[in-house]
Amino acid sequence: MSVLTPFRATTSTNEPRSIGRRPLATLWIVAAIGVLASAAYIDFAPATLLGGLDSMGGLLERMMPPRLDDPGRIWVLALETLLMAVLGTVLAAIVSVPIAFLAARNTTPHPMLYRASRGFITFCRAMPDLLFAVLFVRALGIGVLPGVLALALHSIGMLGKLFADAIEQTDAGPREAVRSTGVGYIREMINAVLPQVVPSFMANFVYRIDINLRTSVVLGFVGAGGIGFALQDALRGLVYPRALGIVCVILVIIAAMELVAIVVRRALLTPSAAHPGRERVSRIVFSATVVGATLAALVTLRIDPRDLVTWVGPSLEVFTRLIPPDFTAVGDELVDAVLQTLAIGVVATAVGAVLSLPFGILAARNVSPNLAVYTAARSIILAVRAIPELILAVIFVAAIGLGPIAGACALAVASIGFLGKLVADAVEEVDPGPLEAVQAVGGGWWKTLLAAVVPQAIPSVVGSTLYLLDVNIRTSTILGVVGAGGVGFLLFEAVRTLNFEFAGAIVIVVFVIVYVIERISGWIRSRVV
Repeated sequence: MSVLTPFRATTSTNEPRSIGRRPLATLWIVAAIGVLASAAYIDFAPATLLGGLDSMGGLLERMMPPRLDDPGRIWVLALETLLMAVLGTVLAAIVSVPIAFLAARNTTPHPMLYRASRGFITFCRAMPDLLFAVLFVRALGIGVLPGVLALALHSIGMLGKLFADAIEQTDAGPREAVRSTGVGYIREMINAVLPQVVPSFMANFVYRIDINLRTSVVLGFVGAGGIGFALQDALRGLVYPRALGIVCVILVIIAAMELVAIVVRRALLTPSAAHPGRERVSRIVFSATVVGATLAALVTLRIDPRDLVTWVGPSLEVFTRLIPPDFTAVGDELVDAVLQTLAIGVVATAVGAVLSLPFGILAARNVSPNLAVYTAARSIILAVRAIPELILAVIFVAAIGLGPIAGACALAVASIGFLGKLVADAVEEVDPGPLEAVQAVGGGWWKTLLAAVVPQAIPSVVGSTLYLLDVNIRTSTILGVVGAGGVGFLLFEAVRTLNFEFAGAIVIVVFVIVYVIERISGWIRSRVV
């Protein structure tokens, strides 16, 4: 299963993919040099993470027992967070569908429209959602609307790309048949292309709601609504038991949403021969639920539908103040922050990969020693995935102090949830033939794992790790908002002090970093996977 298109159908093959020895050896050498240099730059030692975990354990002791001083308000904020995620995703999907048709090579009316659409999608994907939230809060004030708009704009980057990729993979036959009847471009797209991509669109929509729920939790840290504001307030006041109580509420919501997403995806994408009409009914029910949730979000969040249009003017006024960027203010401080951002992402990915492999292997149903181990490993991965990276960063900052080490530790732990699941999925998809062959000659668990499982899973694991590097560097650009190192602190301070020209320079630097890393990691994946 591709990590970039999680819901694309996969085909099994009896011949495992392989990586050439020379590209793989070169990759390991470059990776080792990069990790050592990054660790040295931020003074990260192998024992640092263990020390950080010990300190975090002490912090958790001070947080016990968790409590909710005002449960009614907390659950209202939790509902607000969930509805922000839903509304932001709905708005992104509405915009992404027409953009995707313009950004797909086989449906775009003109090459210029293709390049412009792809450029806009790339911009939305490369800019961190928290950065959008900071700018929208400055333009529109504190509240849920900036959070919804930030989620929507950033989500276009993912949904637009996945929607366009799905359109490019459609069968040309139906289009030719519809075109032969003499209908126009729009009718051709609606009648011949859209029916083929609806399942992919719906699946990725559900997946994006899951992602946006995690993101919306932390938008409150910059005043963009949701339960994150209450959590930040508790941590800032050092009321740790209340903070842990809020974190527990967040974990329950995210875990429940993930289970709901699994059920919804199965209902939408699993055809039933015994009940051929069930899939259509599921889609109708799903669509009605989305419409109902959207209306509920507008009412509950007190968002006037006109606000979804009138935000453009004030926001453009703030965004245009970022231009022209003031690169004369770029000095050693910004260079150091940028290098910190890169180092945090590299170190966190390396440590996270080492931590994720055992959890991922034990969480694979086909190789886990027993059901108890499998359940425990899956539960740990699910629990870690339910904690947003920024919350982990806040906890590590409180435990071991300000700086990039806290950011690296937070992302390393978060990687267990992200990469551990992908490793488990990769192991479960290996060809069972080699496993059975090793077991037939008396090979034990370790022999089967090393001889039959690992060689098949390596290509997918390498690709997933490179994608994790992309994600971690993207995330590390905003960890400075909570004092966990990187360029985010400078950006937040520049916006807070109305130094928009300098903020514009930082925005461009962040965009370039994320875009270049995304291209490099994509190129490496295409070469070695």
